[in-house]
Amino acid sequence: MTTVLTGWKHLRSGKVRDLYTNDKDELLIVASDRISAFDYILPTPIPNKGELLTQLSLFWFDLLKEVVPNHIVSIDVPSEVAGRAVIVKPLIMFPVECVARGYLAGSGWVEYQKTQTVCGIKLPAGLQDGSKLPQPIFTPATKAEGGEHDENITYEQCEEIIGEQASLILKKLTLALYTKAHDFAATKGIILADTKFEFGIDPSGAICLGDEALTPDSSRFWEPETHYSYDKQFVRDWLLNSGWDRNSNPPPLPDDVVAKTQERYTSALELITGRKF
Repeated sequence: MTTVLTGWKHLRSGKVRDLYTNDKDELLIVASDRISAFDYILPTPIPNKGELLTQLSLFWFDLLKEVVPNHIVSIDVPSEVAGRAVIVKPLIMFPVECVARGYLAGSGWVEYQKTQTVCGIKLPAGLQDGSKLPQPIFTPATKAEGGEHDENITYEQCEEIIGEQASLILKKLTLALYTKAHDFAATKGIILADTKFEFGIDPSGAICLGDEALTPDSSRFWEPETHYSYDKQFVRDWLLNSGWDRNSNPPPLPDDVVAKTQERYTSALELITGRKF
């Protein structure tokens, strides 16, 4: 459900976020408590998730602003969505997701087992699920339209979609952002295994970081020794073990899964920022 906000017109909704505009042509992004997995919106919300995502993104946007500008204009938002919304400048988004991987996990691990590659990048033999890669790699993906599934693509396919120059710039930015964030997270006792960024061009022609930044929705955060996850992997694992066929409407999440997911998202925010939620 979207929130009715006086003075703001609802434009569209994504899996998690709702987008509004006003008569000043400003954009308001509201992070809901919805959670998605395997490109489906789950029927059960995670309490406080929208605020947790927004506050963690704001922290990272500020920390990384010297690497690349971002879309944030103001956090002076309507009271109904305070803490979970931001006013941003409009961006013409690049139609690719920019993923940086420093460790082998998720769809990368699945591909590696078949071909010893990730998005066409050849990797050493003998790596295991969770192995650290020799160096971080850029592995783009398509941005799915409604009802479609995101798909990993090769760098050459990325060049076909957005061009050689843009691909090179986004690759460099993605790896620079990942490296700075990974090194910072390490000082907080967290491994940043991988993450996804989205970029766009602002009205002045500058490339900016948009959407969200380094949240448990878009990243894998691990405890170093056990690889205990402070992210959405816990929900994915439950779904995979639930018997759901991943082609029909997903099942509701049990109360304990909701509570443990909220706990992991909260821990990610508190450990990284050093602030209590």
